[in-house]
Amino acid sequence: MKKPSEKVIITCAITGGAHTPTMSPYLPVTPSAIVDQAAEAAEAGAAILHLHARDAKTEKPTGDMDTWFQILRGLKQRTNAVLNMTTGGSTLMSIEDRLAAPLAAKPELCSCNMGSMNFGTYHMIPRHQGKWKHGWEEEHLEASRGAIFRNTFADIETILDRLGANGTRFEFECYDVGHLYTLAHMVDRGLVKMPMFVQLILGTLGGIGVDPENLVFMKKTADKLFGENYRWSVLAGGRHQLNMATMAATMGGNVRVGMEDSLYAGKGRLATSNAEQVRIIRGILESLSMEIATPDEAREILGLKGGDQTAF
Repeated sequence: MKKPSEKVIITCAITGGAHTPTMSPYLPVTPSAIVDQAAEAAEAGAAILHLHARDAKTEKPTGDMDTWFQILRGLKQRTNAVLNMTTGGSTLMSIEDRLAAPLAAKPELCSCNMGSMNFGTYHMIPRHQGKWKHGWEEEHLEASRGAIFRNTFADIETILDRLGANGTRFEFECYDVGHLYTLAHMVDRGLVKMPMFVQLILGTLGGIGVDPENLVFMKKTADKLFGENYRWSVLAGGRHQLNMATMAATMGGNVRVGMEDSLYAGKGRLATSNAEQVRIIRGILESLSMEIATPDEAREILGLKGGDQTAF
C-alpha cells in the first residue's frame, strides 16, 4: 500500500464564476444543484471540492452568507470531502465581499490567488450570442474586458493573515510564473506555512498558455523556489483539462477537474455532471497504476485541521 503522500489528490471545481447558465444545461447554478453535484463528485473520487456560490433565483455568482452556509452545511451532511472555499469569487467582487463567507465559515482550505491579472471571459460571448437564458450573462462576460482581477500584495497578506488565524490552509492559485515568485516572497517573509499546496493554472485568457512546455517550465520554477517541501496540482482550462491533468500526474502532481474549468467530457460532448469528469480522470490514473487519495489522506498530505474544526 502506498503512503498517503504518494497518492494522487483529485480536486473537483464544481461551478466557478466564469461559465454562465446558457453554456450548459448541466452546469450547477443553484445551491441545491451545487450540493447534489459536489456530493456525487466526492462519491466518484474527489477528495477536495472547490466551491463557489450561486444565487438560487438569478443563478449568478454570489458571496451571500446564507447561500454559502446552505451549500457548506448541505455538503457536510453528505460527504467527508475537504470543502475548499474560493476567495476569488469573481472579478467584480471587492476583497471584503470575497472574504466575508470564508471568515465566518473557517473552512479547512481556501483558494488564494497570487497576483492581480487580466482575467478574460468576454471571448466566450460569440458562441452564445442571442441564446442567453438570463439578461445578466452577456454583461457579466463583457465586464471582464475592462476589469482587473485584483489580488494585490496587501490583499494576499490580508487573506493569509485573517483566514490563517482560523487555521485555514490554502490552495495557492498561480496563473503565471510571476505568481510563483510572489508566493516565494510570502514564504520568505514567513507568511505561508508548510506543507504548501500550489495549483499551477494554464489556459486562462490573461495567464500562461496551455502547452506541455509551459507546464514543465512552471514545475521547474516551483522546484527551484520551493524545493521538495510543497505539493502541487494542475488546472487546465477547456479542452486541455484532461490531457494536462494526466501529464501532471505522470510528473508526480495532483489533478483538478470540474465544470468550473471545462464544460466537456470529450471532444464536442458536454459533461452531464462534475462526477463524470472525476470518473474519467480517476479511470485514467488508475489505468496508470496510480492510487487515489481519500479525503482523510488528502488532509494528512496537506496538513489540514479537519472538518470538525470548521464553523459550519
